[in-house]
Amino acid sequence: MPNDSSLVPIDAIGKLIRMIRGKKGILDEDIAALYGIETRALNRAVRRHRERFPEDFMIELTLEEYRILISQNGTSESDVFTIGGRRKPPFVFTEQGVAMLSSVLNSPRAIEVNIAIMRTFVRLREILASNRNIERQLKSLDKKVANHDKLFRSIFDTIAQLMAADEKSTNRRIGFEQDS
Repeated sequence: MPNDSSLVPIDAIGKLIRMIRGKKGILDEDIAALYGIETRALNRAVRRHRERFPEDFMIELTLEEYRILISQNGTSESDVFTIGGRRKPPFVFTEQGVAMLSSVLNSPRAIEVNIAIMRTFVRLREILASNRNIERQLKSLDKKVANHDKLFRSIFDTIAQLMAADEKSTNRRIGFEQDS
């Protein structure tokens, strides 16, 4: 059971997870803020241990990807690429990359934040699995309804035929006809 007295609420971390190149990840600046360190200190530690961060653990954004990300957040480029600001595009850490960060940054806060982040990724997977299950159930229900529609159509057609046959039978006279 997750620890609710966590240093960082899972919901707050969930808002930081972004989809980049088809993978879920967290920007270096967001992780640094969670750890309570500067982004450049985080990136320096990562660059010193670059072999621990293969492509599926960490994505280095291109300038164009970063510009798109900035525009999605409503931040102007001049706000980000200023003196004292960011000079290089950010890293995005996947779930495995976040786990690897715990071996690079070994402070008590980093460990606690990593645990909270890992719990958030697990929770997201559970939500996605639940959504897939609901989608399967809806598709199954849709098939059943389609089959029921066919059955009802068949029943209505049969009733219509019986009613048409009944109308024909009520128009006929009962008894014998005499020739005049």
